[in-house]
Amino acid sequence: MRPYHFTGEYWRSFKEGISREWAMTNGIGGYAGSSVIGANTRKHHGYLIASLHPPVERYVILSGITERFESEGETFDFATVQRGENYKEGADLKTTYVEGQKYLTDFVYDGLIHFTYQAGKCTVEKTLCFEHGKNTIAVSYEITNAGKDAVFYFTPLFNYRAHQDGSSVSDLKFETRYTRHHMYLTPEKNRDVKIRLIATDGEVVERTERFDENMQLQTEINVEADCIDNNFTPYEVKFTVPEGKKKKIALICTLESSYCRDVEETIKNEYCRLNEILTKAGYSDNFASALVLASDQFLSYRQSTGLTTVLAGLPWFTDWGRDTMIALTGLTLSTKRFDEARDILTTFAMYVKDGLVPNMFPDEGTEPLYNTADASLWYFFAVHKYLTYSDTPENYAYVKEHIYPKLKEIIEAYKKGTGFSIYMDEDGLISAGSGLDQVTWMDVRVGDWVATPRHGKPVEINALWYNALKVMESLAVYYNDDPAPYRELSEKVKESFNREFWNEEKNCLYDVLESEKKDDKVRPNQIYAVSLPYTMMSEEREKAVVDKVNKELYAGCGLRSLAPDDEEYHGIYSGCLAKRDAAYHQGTAWGFLLGGFLTAYVKVYGHSAQTMEKVNGMLEPIRKHLTEGCVGTVAEIFDGDAPHTSRGCYGQAWSVGEILRAYTEDILPFL
Repeated sequence: MRPYHFTGEYWRSFKEGISREWAMTNGIGGYAGSSVIGANTRKHHGYLIASLHPPVERYVILSGITERFESEGETFDFATVQRGENYKEGADLKTTYVEGQKYLTDFVYDGLIHFTYQAGKCTVEKTLCFEHGKNTIAVSYEITNAGKDAVFYFTPLFNYRAHQDGSSVSDLKFETRYTRHHMYLTPEKNRDVKIRLIATDGEVVERTERFDENMQLQTEINVEADCIDNNFTPYEVKFTVPEGKKKKIALICTLESSYCRDVEETIKNEYCRLNEILTKAGYSDNFASALVLASDQFLSYRQSTGLTTVLAGLPWFTDWGRDTMIALTGLTLSTKRFDEARDILTTFAMYVKDGLVPNMFPDEGTEPLYNTADASLWYFFAVHKYLTYSDTPENYAYVKEHIYPKLKEIIEAYKKGTGFSIYMDEDGLISAGSGLDQVTWMDVRVGDWVATPRHGKPVEINALWYNALKVMESLAVYYNDDPAPYRELSEKVKESFNREFWNEEKNCLYDVLESEKKDDKVRPNQIYAVSLPYTMMSEEREKAVVDKVNKELYAGCGLRSLAPDDEEYHGIYSGCLAKRDAAYHQGTAWGFLLGGFLTAYVKVYGHSAQTMEKVNGMLEPIRKHLTEGCVGTVAEIFDGDAPHTSRGCYGQAWSVGEILRAYTEDILPFL
């Protein structure tokens, strides 16, 4: 994969510099992230956000490391930070900047993070790398000194807080001790956590300034949230680079009792792991390879099952059933990671309850939530894709033993009725939701306000229901079961769907069949009635749906959740949570929807050279986006209005997975 490389022209000002972010993950729910100039802008930024109960209970342990050095009577400070008072609505911000980015010459992301600084007569190359599978981050420095002796000071910024919170100075209470090369900290809030920082050279010394205070987080200001963080700085590492010498030093921060002490080996191992992932996927195409690398960030070990799961989004989402089943094909099958795919399917099969796949596993590690009508139906899609990509007798046998019974359970539960008012009506169609339920992916709820309730018979739920019945029919044939009940019910669903959902006036599908009316808002959910493996409509109607979605909803990096001419349309996703929730499914564009749209487009227009050129061009905004926002990944959402600024999670599993799936299934083989 071609590395992402940025130079000083991208951070001519502090504001420009913080507009791009980076992220790395450690495979157990932990992660690291910041801006490309090193200034933290979110509560979720830091060098080590550790998962205490993989993949959840994530805590900021090391917010960063700042560097400065003294040589020939001058001091050069690489710290890049925004400071000020807390944000208060209507008040003027008092903000100052420490602009160490003026010494930053290069930022590179190639799976690892690299900064290059030039100050005085010293060049400093800094690399960040996780020890995969552990809450251990290594920060390596290679320093070339062409001048007089240079004395460096590396200051770790320690913390202990849930990754969505901030810390006040009074929160930062630790038991501490140090030796020449080690720092030991135990947070008073959790004495079971042992933080250790090891310097491979130099000398640990005490600091007079025990706290790094009033770090102001610009992204939190943008969303009108508390924006101040503070960090604990009891020690620093002093390290001298003699005149004319090149020297290396590394700082390792860990919560582990066992960790790799050889940083170069850690870096080598991580490069080998990432190269193996790219090699296994087997794409020579740079765009596909970039998405393969992005996919790896969302795959995580789950301690409760001992198996692989999918983190729905970085930096704050955990494993969500709906997101996982939609993302699974791209993340694991397009990348030929079949063992992980089976793990994920097995993980969610273990938690099926009353015919429902979990909606989400909370970050606190408590019992899963089941308020979803579509996760169980997307599960059929994921199983079908798994067997399509890995079509072996062994995999069919595994599905028969571990998953097929769960699929039967889901079908029966939907037919008879299960939680959250999910049931099959007399016409064979599925109805779902009532009251304050949020059971589709358009699931915003604030107190007693459900922004887009969609109670009744949602179009994508019934497209998925038909697909699930056809998948079961196919599996029943393979396993020598009776396929007739699934075939007969699917025919009934097909007839009812075509009769009830077609909107003659708008030449597309209704979004929801409600008890007393049909919702004719133009939304993207109808695209799945064209893009799923098994569909119900005529070619003419399928093409009409694709054309309607293309004309009114396509927005570069995703599909709008509502047509712009609707009176409830919100084109910008910004402001406080209430303002953002009002826009979330009322015009905001979603990256994951692009996958289904591209598949549907190719289905109705074919694989001609002209069509391939057209759909490949539709991906140009995504290619550009990979160098913006969070470098190398695809965000959750985008403004419906141009220039379609990325918002929400800076990296989203189903955005990456669905775009990779559509590209490698429907476009790349025909270019």
